[in-house]
Formats: sequence, C-alpha cells, structure tokens
Amino acid sequence: MVEIRQARYFVAVAEELHFGRAAQRLQMSQPPLSQAIKQLEQRIGCELLYRNQRSVLLSPAGAVFLDHCRALIRQAEEAERAARQTATGRGGRLSLGAVASAFTWPLPLVLQKFHEAVPDIEIRTREIDTHEAAAGLLDRSLDWTVVRQTAPTRGTTATSLFVDRFVAALPVRHPAADTTGPLDLSDLAPDAWIWLHRDISPDYHDAMAALCRAAGFSPVPAHWARSVTSQIAMVECGLGVTVVPATASAPRHAVRLRRLRHGSPTIELTAVTRARPGPLAERLTAIATQVTSAPAPS
Repeated sequence: MVEIRQARYFVAVAEELHFGRAAQRLQMSQPPLSQAIKQLEQRIGCELLYRNQRSVLLSPAGAVFLDHCRALIRQAEEAERAARQTATGRGGRLSLGAVASAFTWPLPLVLQKFHEAVPDIEIRTREIDTHEAAAGLLDRSLDWTVVRQTAPTRGTTATSLFVDRFVAALPVRHPAADTTGPLDLSDLAPDAWIWLHRDISPDYHDAMAALCRAAGFSPVPAHWARSVTSQIAMVECGLGVTVVPATASAPRHAVRLRRLRHGSPTIELTAVTRARPGPLAERLTAIATQVTSAPAPS
C-alpha cells in the first residue's frame, strides 16, 4: 500500500519533472528522494518515470499513478481537516470554481456575505470554463461552482441565480457606439466578430448563435475568446464586435454596450453543486440566491 509520504514525494517529482527542484520543494536532500522513488517503482513493479542525465518524463503508468496520488493526498488532508473541525467545532474549507465574469458580479458580494455569516471558513477559488464544473465537482476538487449553463450533469444539482439578456458590445470608435435607442443586430453582420468555442460553454455559445440566426445572419468569427471577460477585453482592443450577457461587464471606457431592438435569447448564471452538496455549499447557494434576487448592477 502506498503511503501518504510516498505519494507526496511522487507528486512533487512528477509536477517538477526535476529531482533537484522537487527536493527543494519538499525541503529535503535529493539522494533520499531519488531512492524513495526507486523503491516505490520496485514495490509497484513498473517504471513511473523515464529519466536520464538531461530530463525526467512521466511514463504512461506514472501519469495514471499521479492522478491517484493527488486524490490520496487530498483525501488525507480532508480527513485531517474533518477531525480538527469536529474537535474544535470551527473551521472548514470550500473549493470554489467560477467563470471569469462571475468574479465581477455577483461573487464579490456573495463572498462578502458568506464570510460575514461563517468567518471561520477558508475559501479556495479558481477560474474555470463552464464545461469543467461537473468534472471538478464529481472528483471533489471543487465544492461549488458558478457557470453559464442550465442543465445539470448526472450527479450534480443546478440552481438558477440570474437570467441575463444579451447586449451588443462595440468598440468606442464603432459608428453605432454612441447612437441612441436599441440596436438592430443585423447591422453588425459585416463586422469582425469575436466568438467563443462551443466546448468551453455550450449553452452560452448556442445562445449567441441563436441570437444571430434570429437577426438573419451567421457571423464569421475573426477572433476567438475563452471567456466573456476575454470577449469584452478584445472589444476594448478594437478588434471587433460581439454579444455578451448584460451583467457580465464592468464599465470600460473603450467599450459601449447597446441594447438590442428585438429582444434576445437569455442565458442563465447558475450555481452547480454535487447532488449532495454538504452544508457549506448549501449555505453559499442560499446566499448567492439572495444576492442575485436583487437588481443586478447596471
């Protein structure tokens, strides 16, 4: 059976791909680390690392073993943390993943209220794409996520936080940037369009496409973004036009947001948790629902 210590050694070497750097990270000397990895390979009966004088590489078996070692370490840390929380009645940690635009709104207020309600809880955050939420929840690297999707994956639960409408995002020098009244989206058909790959956020991509089809055209993307935030940043650079959820953009002096004339498809901002989320994730969902029930910032 692999020990936690051995798992930590292997993860350090596998991530650094250098025994010297791994030893520094583990605050130990290199020879005992090399010996420990060699003994681990002998015990398992296969080569986990390909190494020579110039490089260290993961073998196929090593790549699989790495995933299991990370899970083993994570479970051990969770066990220690759970024991401390039970003994003291305080503390805890929640791993949160969110699409980039959610860090503009509503997460600042959600997290403020959560910390006020349960100040002893440590929150770890990371930016994710929508398609990464379910996998992170199911492998327990994430406990709570905010994404732009509607249908939950099996084993997860989705709670709609806010239904947003699309607006056009235009560079400040665009001819339609400072006109008054709603914009006819078909007027932007000839422009250079900033688009988002469907595998990053399927619901969001499909809503954008439906909006343009309803206006009578299918844009030919000139630039590709990985998030709503990146779309808006590209507009600010003057690269082209796009459509974005109305609440997704903080004010930018070089971007104009224009309402659309004939309405538009909506896109939901959704909190997604495991089907059995646990009390902390449930508390965060309740606070997020309360925050987003108020009018969103304009």
